[in-house]
Amino acid sequence: MLWLVPLGFAALLCVLLLFDLTDERVRLAVTRVGLSLFGDYVGTANGAERQKRRMQAAHIGITHRVYASRTLVYSTIFGIVGSILGVYLSAGFLSVLAISSEEIQNALPGVFGFLGNLASISSLGGLELFVLLFFSSSTVGTLLAFGAYRARWVYLDQLAVARASAIEVTLPRTVAFVYALSRSGMSFPSILETLVDNRSVYGASADEIGVAVRNMNTFGTDILTALQQLGRRTPSDGMEEFAENLASVLSSGRNLSEFLREQYERYQEEAQSQQEQYLELLATFAEVYVTVLVAGPLFFITILVVIGLVLQDTLGFIRFISYVAIPLASAGFVVYIDSMTQSMETGGGDDSPFEEPTTAESHNYVADGGATQTDAHDVNRQRLRTYDRLRPLRRWLDDPWGMAFAHPARSLVLTVPLGLLWLALRTDWPTQLPSVANVDLVTGIDRIDEPLVQVTILVLSVFALAYEVRKRRLRAMEAAIPDFLDRMASINEAGVTVVQSIRRVSQSDLGALTPEVQRTWRDIEWGADVSTALNRMGRRTSSPTVTRAVTLITNAMRATDDIAPILRIAADEAQSSRRLRRERRTEMITYLMVIYISFFVFLGIIAALSVSFLPAIEATQTVGQGSTDAISGTTGVFSGIGDVDTDAYRLLFFHTTAIQAVCSGLIAGQLGEGSLSDGAKHAAILLLVAYATSLVI
Repeated sequence: MLWLVPLGFAALLCVLLLFDLTDERVRLAVTRVGLSLFGDYVGTANGAERQKRRMQAAHIGITHRVYASRTLVYSTIFGIVGSILGVYLSAGFLSVLAISSEEIQNALPGVFGFLGNLASISSLGGLELFVLLFFSSSTVGTLLAFGAYRARWVYLDQLAVARASAIEVTLPRTVAFVYALSRSGMSFPSILETLVDNRSVYGASADEIGVAVRNMNTFGTDILTALQQLGRRTPSDGMEEFAENLASVLSSGRNLSEFLREQYERYQEEAQSQQEQYLELLATFAEVYVTVLVAGPLFFITILVVIGLVLQDTLGFIRFISYVAIPLASAGFVVYIDSMTQSMETGGGDDSPFEEPTTAESHNYVADGGATQTDAHDVNRQRLRTYDRLRPLRRWLDDPWGMAFAHPARSLVLTVPLGLLWLALRTDWPTQLPSVANVDLVTGIDRIDEPLVQVTILVLSVFALAYEVRKRRLRAMEAAIPDFLDRMASINEAGVTVVQSIRRVSQSDLGALTPEVQRTWRDIEWGADVSTALNRMGRRTSSPTVTRAVTLITNAMRATDDIAPILRIAADEAQSSRRLRRERRTEMITYLMVIYISFFVFLGIIAALSVSFLPAIEATQTVGQGSTDAISGTTGVFSGIGDVDTDAYRLLFFHTTAIQAVCSGLIAGQLGEGSLSDGAKHAAILLLVAYATSLVI
């Protein structure tokens, strides 16, 4: 058993790495070891400055000395593990080959004859054994060590790319916010601080600007230097250009609002061109999907079915395509689409209708004599804590449908258990469970396929219903935001205060937003200040557009009472975003139709094979054995037609259409509407059509 000791040591090192990811004490110990071993080296090593810039771009919250030292520790551990595994791999490889030493020596030149003894480790001398161990250990160990080292730094590059994409997406909204507040008379450093305070609304670009604000507030850096440093460290080209131009404007004394207006208009124009590129990319993806994931599997399945029914059995190949290739390829396609066309919607705040109260921790102090004196308010505090703990349950009991529509994923809590119960009741379970060796996977799938399809339709339909109700509600409210801001601006321009502006707007018709504005006015009537009432409205709606508008209004109110110009800018930005979304939805209908038509073609061909081709094969099987033998003897084409299991092909067709329906529906949602959640309704519809077709044929 001594030969397992090195392998056990390698396993312990791997366990150490796993604990380093989960346990803070292990992570601290690894960090201390890394700093003691490599801390002095990494600071002066070649490329240290470039590594620091990569860390700044990735926004890593640790120092370069710590990260680089931990990277070398990881590389060392992987090198040791690889060296140990290299010996075992070489020994296992030689044992698998099972080639005698004489055969190897005869095949090699005389100079390399000693390598023949590598097939038998016991026959190796000390030098030959050292050569074997050194070669195998150094090869595998070096590869793993170098791979771990490179992976740690490549990971930073990927984080930087992801942050750059997020910054580019949120930068236009950030510029619009800064431009709007610049019209209020607020100082520019205060504008940046306000932006950073609302980073949950404006996302990665606000986080990036927050670094400059931190340098100004913590280290006393002037605003020009902070912006120049921001331009050098950011991974986003757009943020770099904006920061450098902004620093130039501030240093030259040029009108800041005019510059921000130009930037705002430029981003509006770029948004239109980017959307055109986005739609062209979607068109390409739709064509690729139809060609590769619909026509391709259909072509292979058709050919394999003909071969299987006429020549030899091909059920294994078709099952691989249906159960493995189509789902995996579809999942990979969805991930690729999401990575290429990711459109991040940031902001929104908490979706709970009320603020969570913050209660101070109560203490009971021991009075003289050891008696515990309880404050009369402690009972009320305990009641409030109990009330807060029961709040989610009370919401479900008070408005179960509203909670389900507000959080569509929570519908799975109800539908999945009901589906499993239905599956258990509808499945024809065997009276006696077979042994593991005698388990027939195909028979097991045949027993549960129809109830499983029914359950899937139920789960997808309920989730899609809740999701669509919530999405349409948000769209209706977001559609009313430009009108809401325009009306408030018009009333404020007439000299009316913000409070009275909200009162008058609440009396008008704003569509789906009217109840929320009226509720906001009731909050103000009952004693809430305007900022609190508007923030509550933003949390209730859970809409990023509403939250951005509320954030802009509440911050503008702190600087000036004349917020009409700011509201006009916000209304224009909201209207522009709404127009782009409407144009995008109109164009996406084409891609939805392409996917639907491609699936119906797929379903039609599968149905034709089931209705026409399989019955013809079954009719041929009823012909006498003599006739079949005669045909086989003369042509050899129909040699396997006599023992074809047509029922297995028919069952496989049903499974294939069901799998393709779900995959096509989810991809339709990702392509056509930008989210897998949007694909739930398409998957439910296509799966229902596939199931109904299987019942008819």
